[in-house]
Order: sequence, then structure tokens, then C-alpha cells
Amino acid sequence: MNTLLILFSLLFTPPQSIYDFTFKTIDGKEVKMAQFKGKKILIINTASKCGYTPQYEDLEKLHKQYGKDVVLIGFPEGNFGGQELATNSEIQDFCHKNFGVTFLLSEKVSVKGNDINPIFQYLTTASNPDFTGDIKWNFEKFLINEKGELVHRFRSPVKPMSPEITKYL
Repeated sequence: MNTLLILFSLLFTPPQSIYDFTFKTIDGKEVKMAQFKGKKILIINTASKCGYTPQYEDLEKLHKQYGKDVVLIGFPEGNFGGQELATNSEIQDFCHKNFGVTFLLSEKVSVKGNDINPIFQYLTTASNPDFTGDIKWNFEKFLINEKGELVHRFRSPVKPMSPEITKYL
């Protein structure tokens, strides 16, 4: 019985940090979050047809200015009014053509509901000084410290290059 309990806990131990996760990039490559140990990570749920879509421009600026110390990862999703393009290749083309995006993009995911991506299940429930709970709209931002811990969460209206975010970079 004790062996069964140990095996169960090893298989179902909740994630302790963002480093416990992997994701697929928009072009299908698997990325282990653990490769970003020692750097800050800014995770954003994105959409191509949203009023906040112009934030891609500031995200790219942030990436160019702080990229050696901060990893940006956009997670395209269509959870809010279907405001994302249908395919990964369409999303990638849109981001590159319209905003020159060079930071990491994941494949299209879900950030809420029954099919929520495990990374966002973790991020929306992880302790932080700001708030927890469901994502309310596109372009929410999650700042992870160099230890893999969620340290700040920002709602959609907070612009990527605003002092609210850059003071932590």
C-alpha cells in the first residue's frame, strides 16, 4: 500500500514552478520551460483580432530591449469571442507581417474552460501578490522570476512597456 501511495504521489505531484512544464512552439517544436532557469519570463495570452492586438508592437520592443534577461512567450488563444486566427501558420504570418514578432510564440492553446492549457491552469491558481482566478480577456500578462515563481500578474490594459511592468525587469 505504501508503494502505491508513493507511486501515486510521484505521478500526480502538482507542479512546483513554471519549470515543470513544456509547450509546443507555433512551428511545432517542443520547449521545456526549465531551459529558462535564471531568467525572468513574461507569458502573455494573445489574439490577432482584438482591440489589444497592437500590444504586439510593445511586446516586440520589450523583447528587443530586455531580451537578454527576460524571455517573452505569447500564447495565441481564441477563448474570447474567437478573436484568434484559425491556424498556427496564419497566426505566425500575421504576427510577423504586421508586428515583426521575433519573440517566442506557442501553438494555439486554450486559456480557460475544460480544455485549459496546463500552463494556464497553473498560472491562474498560483499564489502572487496581485490576484488569482480566470483570465478575463486577451493580453493578460504573467511575470515569472528567475526561480520560476509567478511574482506579478497584469490585466489586459497594462501595456508591455509601461512602468508597471518594466520596473520589475
